[in-house]
Amino acid sequence: MLLRHPGQPLEWAELPDPVPGPGEVLIRVGACGVCRTDLHVVDGDLRQPALPLIPGHEIVGRIVARGPGVQSLAIGQRVGVGWLSHTCQHCQYCQDDRENLCDHPGFTGYTRNGGFAELTLAEARFTYPLPEAGDDAQMAPLLCAGLIGWRALVIAGQGQRLGLYGFGAAAHLIVQVARWQGRQVHAFTRPGDQAAQAFALSLGASSAGPSDRPSPQLLDAAIIFAPVGSLVPTALASVRKGGRVVCAGIYMSDIPSFPYELLWEERQLVSVANLTRRDAHQFLALVPKVGLHASVVRYPLAQANQALSDLREGRLSGAAVLVP
Repeated sequence: MLLRHPGQPLEWAELPDPVPGPGEVLIRVGACGVCRTDLHVVDGDLRQPALPLIPGHEIVGRIVARGPGVQSLAIGQRVGVGWLSHTCQHCQYCQDDRENLCDHPGFTGYTRNGGFAELTLAEARFTYPLPEAGDDAQMAPLLCAGLIGWRALVIAGQGQRLGLYGFGAAAHLIVQVARWQGRQVHAFTRPGDQAAQAFALSLGASSAGPSDRPSPQLLDAAIIFAPVGSLVPTALASVRKGGRVVCAGIYMSDIPSFPYELLWEERQLVSVANLTRRDAHQFLALVPKVGLHASVVRYPLAQANQALSDLREGRLSGAAVLVP
């Protein structure tokens, strides 16, 4: 499914099979999640895609060919691929073990073709071995929604009362991790979205309500998954002194001005950018311990535009996944 122009529907296309170059593997896609970042790429919010482009960066599949120099992964091995697809290894951030901030990065489904396809290429360095157990479609959202949610949760700190603003693919996974850690979670959804609120409560949230109302308790930290800038002052008003608000999206609408008193008393406002391979290995090792379960809606690959539309309009509970 090919993006030729931002803002236009994806097109079904027959392309030559890609051939892995040095350090690359060719993967037959078993499932690819549909992430909100894909929506930002397709809708033109992220403005430098390598067009024409195959989107998709929550990939689960099996290796069918290896390029020169690849020894760590085997033909037939089940693997996953996420958003970060390349780092330079030489800039200050790579040298400081902060590869998520690399000055010359690559991104799956944005600067290189992704997983809305039957076959895709990936650098072996950024390809993660996966266990044989589990369904491809249920594992796919772990590769971004889960990973970025995990990084956001770690950055949020160890506080016991956590708020999640926007209850979609990432939040429905992270509420399970936070509950496993013994935390109390309060979920905030679009006003009127009673289905999402009921979904949050079914996964162990202590409360679930509209995002335009105050939290029932002061929060130690809040994570904003929804790309809505106006939620920043709302979340700041709900965290305690010294609390932290984490913006977990790659894109957000403009943040409105707000009084300094919302930030005062050592409240912190931070963002999460991409992730590291260390994040991936930590999170994927945690999945079986938590018993993490992704709630997914499957779509045939040819219905990618419908999946994107359902995500855009908030018609999903959980995560959309394309199955070739």
